[in-house]
Formats: sequence, structure tokens, C-alpha cells
Amino acid sequence: MASETGKLTVQALRDRVAAGGVDTVLVAITDMQGRLQGKRCGARYFIEEVLAHGTEGCNYLLAVDVDMNTVDGYEMSSWERGYGDLLMAPDLDTLRLLPWLEGTAMVMCDVQWLDGTPMPASPRQILKAQLDRLAERGLKAYVGTELEFIVFNDTFESAWDKSYRHLEPANQYNVDYSLLGTARIEPLLRDIRNSMESAGMYVESAKGECNLGQHEIAFRYDEALATCDNHSIYKTGAKEIAAKHGKSLTFMAKYDEREGNSCHIHLSFRSDEGDAVLAGDREHGFSELMEQFIAGQLACLPEFTYLLAPNINSYKRFVAGSFAPTAVAWGLDNRTCSLRVVGHGESLRVENRLPGGDVNPYLAVAALIAAGLHGIENELEPEPIFEGNAYTSDKQHVPTTLREASALFGGSKIAREAFGDEVVDHYTNAARVELDAYDAAVTDWERIRGFERL
Repeated sequence: MASETGKLTVQALRDRVAAGGVDTVLVAITDMQGRLQGKRCGARYFIEEVLAHGTEGCNYLLAVDVDMNTVDGYEMSSWERGYGDLLMAPDLDTLRLLPWLEGTAMVMCDVQWLDGTPMPASPRQILKAQLDRLAERGLKAYVGTELEFIVFNDTFESAWDKSYRHLEPANQYNVDYSLLGTARIEPLLRDIRNSMESAGMYVESAKGECNLGQHEIAFRYDEALATCDNHSIYKTGAKEIAAKHGKSLTFMAKYDEREGNSCHIHLSFRSDEGDAVLAGDREHGFSELMEQFIAGQLACLPEFTYLLAPNINSYKRFVAGSFAPTAVAWGLDNRTCSLRVVGHGESLRVENRLPGGDVNPYLAVAALIAAGLHGIENELEPEPIFEGNAYTSDKQHVPTTLREASALFGGSKIAREAFGDEVVDHYTNAARVELDAYDAAVTDWERIRGFERL
């Protein structure tokens, strides 16, 4: 049987396979874009072979664009290197049932070279490297991510055929906190909530948001790696469940000119013994570690923004008065700042409000941990708390384009020290690929403005 948390032990999986309850095991990794990629393995084959040895896949999975096109500029994977294999090594702590898929279990994998060494460019391995740095200081990271999405009454296929224009949102007006508005699509929301609970996640709540058809399902915080795994599984699962309901949904950062989809990330540190280390007897109830942590976040935010906002569309969210941040500033429970400090005592934490729904959680959380460590290791002191409306302040503006953010990341000494040249160069190349594709595209906006009138 599954455990109370919805996870499966290996023996429980064996029992279910023997009884005919599970016939398929998804073996998954997370790619650069934050998507689940992998194989559907026969359950018997998984138990007899993959369980002990893993399974292989083409290493281009970490060197393609959104359309799965092979592109140049990657050191680890290319035509010149022959596009060899990578190893998907199951992390059995992530083994679980996927109740929205009949007879199906899944496991998340670490990405390794065939000799068993970690593949540096893998998002999961990038996060684990930062967690190892944190562990050297006797600290653990706890994370919560808050994903928003917009639901449409169109199927994914219909939305594609319409080129994603003139779609029908599931709500016709702003349903932020509205129980009436959320009731309109409660069958879908309930199915997602209950399915994720049965897949081992701790669902807290669901609420409406500001854009038409926009909603958010919140989950309990957990250790950083578990949260990022759950985030990726939930994001894929929500789309699959929506498709079963004849609907579609998007997590893209900015679907239209109204409010974008955010993914606020809450982060705190605890000691190996489980003690809260950010709270203390300093101003605002902070510890010295908390002050250094905030200072590190502020110092690194411009150079690390690319890992928080990885796509061209990501930067369309950063609009004054939109509840998406524009200023590099921190405040107490101040939603106009990029960094919002919330909670007190054991719940004290920092909410980073930059990421959108398109974020790769592993890369974003790795960036936040690396920034915090930069502040701690260099004993930085934070600037004074910001009070008031950060949108109208003279604070430094967050990067406004992917081009600006990727240049800052590529030239960042802090990033190269934290992640290594291989990782920085790999993801800077990914930004170049996106920018080249975008620069070559002719958009509807250009045609509408220029076809007749120019």
C-alpha cells in the first residue's frame, strides 16, 4: 500500500505490481525549462532492471530549446560529441502513485553521466550542489512555492488550433478570494487538489486570483529538494488533469496585459537539529544570520534574476502596480518589494516575489540559497528596511529583459564561484538561443501595427 503521505516504498510497489494494480512506472528528470522528461517503463522491467541500474536517455535533453530542437553552443552535448547518453538514476525517496493516470507510479531521477558522476547542468544537480554547501554549515533549506495558473474552457488542442487567441477564460471577472467564483470550476480544482494529496503532497488551500480564470493552489512547505520535485510533478499533473476535464491551463508568466502568473518562493533555514536560525533578538526579531541572508539576497538579485525569470515572457510581469516587483528592495509584509519578509519566530522567512509561473524551481531555489550563502560567508549587512511604495521609489530596478538579465548572470563573479563556469556558460547559452529565436520572429503585434498603416 501507499504510505500515509501518498509515497510508495519499493516493497509496496512490488506488491502492487504483483497484484496487477500498477503496470507502468514513469521515470522522470527535469529539463532546463523545468519540464518533466523521461520514459514510461513497464512495471516489471522497472523492478527487475531500472530499480538497480537506472535507465538511459539522450543527453540532448539538457541541450535543446522549448521546441526540442537541437541547438549549438553547448559544451556537454552536440553533434560533434555525438549526442551520447545520460543516466537517469532513480531517487527512491520520490517513488509515488499518480492517481490521475491509471495503474501508474513515478520516480524522480538524478541525472548522471554513464560513469555515475553528477551532470553539472542538470537543474536537480545544481540545487543539490547548493544544498551540499548549506549542509557544510549545518543548515537545511525549507521552501514553499506558490504557483498561479489561468484556466480556459478550451481544450489544449483547440487552444493550439486557435494559436492561443480568443480563448474563453473559466471566469469572466476578477475572482480574487471569491468563493462564488472558484465554485464555478471547483470540479477541476478539487480533482487537482485531491490528486496531488494522493500523490504525496500536502495541500493547504485554493483561491481565486485577479486575472480572468486565474487560480492558485497552495502546498505546505517542505525541504527544498522535495518541494521542487513536488512543484514539477504538480505542474505537469495539473495540465493532465485539466485535459481530462476538457479544459486547458497555462503557467506562463504573462498570458495577456492583465495580471501575470506568479510563483512566489518562500525560503527559510534551519539547523540540522531543526532549530529556526533566522529568528533572534536583533531588530525585527532577526538573528545575525537573517540579516546576512537578506543582504546576500539583495546583493545577488540583479545578477541572479535570470535563474528566477528564465524566459523572454518572464519580464513582461514586472509592471508597476501589478503585484509583481520592479524594485530591488526588502520590506516587512510589503508586497511592493522584491523581497517580502513574513512570519515571526519559527515561521520567519523571506518571500521572493520575482519568479513567475514559468520558473524552473530547482534553478530558482539554488539561486536563492547561493545568494543567502554569499551574504553569510561575507558577513554582509542589509540596507535599511524599505517602507512605503517601492514602485515609486528610487531603488535599483530589477532587470527588464532576458538580454539584460542573462548578460548580468554570465558576467557575474558571484555566480561563477557559486555554480561553476560550466553551469553559467550552459545557461547563458540557453538564453542566447531564446533571444536569437525571438529576434528572428515576426509577431502579430508587428503585423497589426505595420501591415497597412506603415
